[in-house]
Amino acid sequence: MQHSASSKIKLLRFLHSIFTTSERAAEQNCLSLLQLCNSLPKLTQLHARLVKVGLHANPLVLTKFTSVSSDLNAIHYASSVIFSPEATPHYYDTFLFNTVFKAYAETDNFKHSAIHYYSVMLSYGIRPNKYTYPFVLKACAGIADLRLGQTVHGLVVRLGFSYDTHVLNTTVHMYCSCKNGIVFGEKLFDEMPKCEPVCWSVMIGGYVRWGMSREAVSLFRRMQIAGVKPDEFTMVMVLSACTDMGALELGRWVESYMEKEKIEKTSQLCNALIDMYAKCADIDKALRLFRNMSESKRTTVSWTSMIVGMAMHGRGLDAISLFEEMRRAGVAPDDVAFIGLLNACRHSALVKEGKRYFDSMINDFGIVPRIEHYGCMVDLLSRAGQVKEAMEFVHRMPIEPNPVIWRTLITACRVQGELNLGERMTKDLIANEPMHESNYVLLSNIYAKMLNWEMKTTVREVMGKKGISKVPGSTMIELDDGIYEFVAGDKSHSQYKKTYDMVDEMEKEMKRAGYVTKTTEVLLDIDEEDKEGALNRHSEKLAIAFALLKTPRGTTIRIVKNLRVCADCHSATKFISKIYNREIVVRDRNRFHHFKDGLCSCKDFW
Repeated sequence: MQHSASSKIKLLRFLHSIFTTSERAAEQNCLSLLQLCNSLPKLTQLHARLVKVGLHANPLVLTKFTSVSSDLNAIHYASSVIFSPEATPHYYDTFLFNTVFKAYAETDNFKHSAIHYYSVMLSYGIRPNKYTYPFVLKACAGIADLRLGQTVHGLVVRLGFSYDTHVLNTTVHMYCSCKNGIVFGEKLFDEMPKCEPVCWSVMIGGYVRWGMSREAVSLFRRMQIAGVKPDEFTMVMVLSACTDMGALELGRWVESYMEKEKIEKTSQLCNALIDMYAKCADIDKALRLFRNMSESKRTTVSWTSMIVGMAMHGRGLDAISLFEEMRRAGVAPDDVAFIGLLNACRHSALVKEGKRYFDSMINDFGIVPRIEHYGCMVDLLSRAGQVKEAMEFVHRMPIEPNPVIWRTLITACRVQGELNLGERMTKDLIANEPMHESNYVLLSNIYAKMLNWEMKTTVREVMGKKGISKVPGSTMIELDDGIYEFVAGDKSHSQYKKTYDMVDEMEKEMKRAGYVTKTTEVLLDIDEEDKEGALNRHSEKLAIAFALLKTPRGTTIRIVKNLRVCADCHSATKFISKIYNREIVVRDRNRFHHFKDGLCSCKDFW
């Protein structure tokens, strides 16, 4: 109350000073009072008085008013005042517009407004300066508009600001934030005479953003050769690249590099390390890192990363235990934590637990379920064979199901033999998403399960006419001398002959041990012998064969598959793990499979 009374007294004194002092003194008093404004009501009250005494159009006062509005998250109010129909453009200047650009560019949901007022600025003939463009380019990056960004960049060049380091850095950032813009960012980056550390980080982050993890790691190595010291953001991005590739050894090296360079392990870096180890198949190391973090450093992200990691490795009960520990520690779970928890339940067939936590999220924590939460529940019920209940759940949803949920149900229908229902739903999905390849693949697979080869061929022909192609299966493996990628049936690899010979040897050894090829996984109308050949050329079998040739006996094999592992490859990998006495860790699109002694950690539920 005392503070409020004091503010009112200062306001009254200021208003009095306007009539008793010079304009310059009144201006200074106004700037001081604006500095004291800590709420929108006070700001509006002060502005009303400024209008009455004629200081509302003073350039310095106007700019300070805009800056204070931004600090109070009230930039829209300031804009409505500054650019109202009654406003006098005579008082507009570059500094004022830059203040507006900065406020909007740093506000998540209003970056389009920065672009709008940039156009207003140009329409009044006010010349931008080098401080204008970092904010405008940041806004372009925020809305990921490549064409607009190129237009702005063109004006940057014409006005002679393209040699300013800060402008260059934000231009690279803009290109790296836009789809199909990374190539322009590369060109600009390579042409820069000297790159600041922040620009290296931006470029590495751009590669990671668009799934170009190998390029990100390659650029990081160039950064080291150039003698540029990375910052925390760089290391987070490099760890993200390792995570994407499943490159465990590279991730370990990055951690050692951080220790050698004495880069502080902040909460963000610890979280990135936990995520990397969890998603690169060393969940126990991730847990040790988590346990070694001080409680003050453990954020909701830290707990969530561990819960998600346990879920991916099929350790559902461990994920639940961590979640309960998180609650006891007084850390409030957010909606992302519940996605991780529900994923843990669905990967471990914990149907009761999944239902209980879904209800708890709503009733105990007041979290409104997002489409991802509903998707987890539909998948949980579908994987458990409860297709009817999953359908009823979808019909009760208060929000419209997305295509992912429908595809989950369709897959369950195919597995459970509800083929006519799956066919109807897939046709509806194609009608709504005529260019999505997954929908056609689902329908094609349903017809194959029906043994309706004519309709399956028709679907494939439609895909061909529309220029839609199926995503090819590929598998990556990290060895000492690099990262190798295999594609199903591919013969471009330099050692493909030895690899294919090893695949044939594996097949012979597996058949001696009792392995029977699951030819039902080949959804083609071809002879059984040809089906076996097609299965033996799946990318994960090629990668495993290559690893058996290139690594010492007893070495753990770790591979990363871009699609869900098929039933035949899953069965074959169990046999291979026992025959060759190898632990084989497979990370597919959904989860991890740890194969050892002829068994899998998923207990054949995935």
